[in-house]
Amino acid sequence: MVRETITFRIDQGKRAELDRLAKSIDRDRSYVLNEAVDAYLDVHAWQAAHIEEGLKQAEAGDFADDAEVAAAYERLLR
Repeated sequence: MVRETITFRIDQGKRAELDRLAKSIDRDRSYVLNEAVDAYLDVHAWQAAHIEEGLKQAEAGDFADDAEVAAAYERLLR
């Protein structure tokens, strides 16, 4: 894996919190930032995949009928 250096701006308070967190887990700031970026990318990839699947279902006309929606709503209320 080839590593690159990037630069970005961050509030002083966030940097201090990153440093406190890194110190508390005996890691450096780069480790914490890489973990955060990995988590961010994973969440957004998951969301994009689910949106794409939903769009495919919608384009195919695969919608829930009124009874299915009502049943799902009832399950959520419990």
